[in-house]
Amino acid sequence: MEILNGPTITTKPDRDCVGIRLVTPFRGMFAVRDRLMHQLYSWLDGQGIAYGHTFFRLHVVDMDGPMDIEVGVVTGEAVQGDGRIRAGVLPAGRYATLTYVNHGRRANGALRDWAHREGLTLDRTESPAGERFGCRYEAYLTDPRSERLKTRWHTELAIRLADGTA
Repeated sequence: MEILNGPTITTKPDRDCVGIRLVTPFRGMFAVRDRLMHQLYSWLDGQGIAYGHTFFRLHVVDMDGPMDIEVGVVTGEAVQGDGRIRAGVLPAGRYATLTYVNHGRRANGALRDWAHREGLTLDRTESPAGERFGCRYEAYLTDPRSERLKTRWHTELAIRLADGTA
């Protein structure tokens, strides 16, 4: 893993987005993510909608069970969804962030360890379904369509802090 920036605390505004959310097992989750990105890009291009970074949001994490995930893109304004593709918002707040290349699992561990050492409380709760996050996502700063090798993607990992609600 190569750390490009952080870990640090970043304040972010509300960001309009559109995405596809579903529940899938951890095993095979990244293949599902890739299919959802393709479906979302096709829909966006067909609608002529301009968009920014792609993100992969983890709503509920259960490494041994189902994961509640969302693949989306940030849009410049609210966008009307279409059935499976829904409009939403990445919420404002203070986030623990780390930008890295390669080894997402290690990056997640490094950011969480740093937050713990710094005495920061993540916006998360335990639930029967798993660890539920107020907002936890990876933003792909490298366009996945222009760089096929995921090991080269510049990725910003962001986890909202418990005191980070706007």
